[in-house]
Amino acid sequence: MFIAMNRFKVMPDCVEEFEQVWRQRESYLDQMQGFVEFHLLKGPVRDDHTLYSSHTTWRTKAEFEAWTKSEQFRAAHARAGQGKPLTQGHPEFEGFESVLALIPKGKAA
Repeated sequence: MFIAMNRFKVMPDCVEEFEQVWRQRESYLDQMQGFVEFHLLKGPVRDDHTLYSSHTTWRTKAEFEAWTKSEQFRAAHARAGQGKPLTQGHPEFEGFESVLALIPKGKAA
């Protein structure tokens, strides 16, 4: 399993708009081999920003890398950066390969 995360520092007056952008965008993730799931996570609120993380899970790192080189990736990100800035700077990418997974009995991996 591979988890790809982008961390965003969203400016205080842009939180609702940031969430709306994510709700309305077409991700094309479901068209990709190896895609497991996506979550947009809302984290701690600070004086100057709210932390968000986009979180995708993939079967393998290679399948995630194939996504980043795909037409679907380009289409999903075609409007990124257009309009007024909602975040403080660019997102910070973090990628993680699974070394241990604990799954409840009776559930598939």
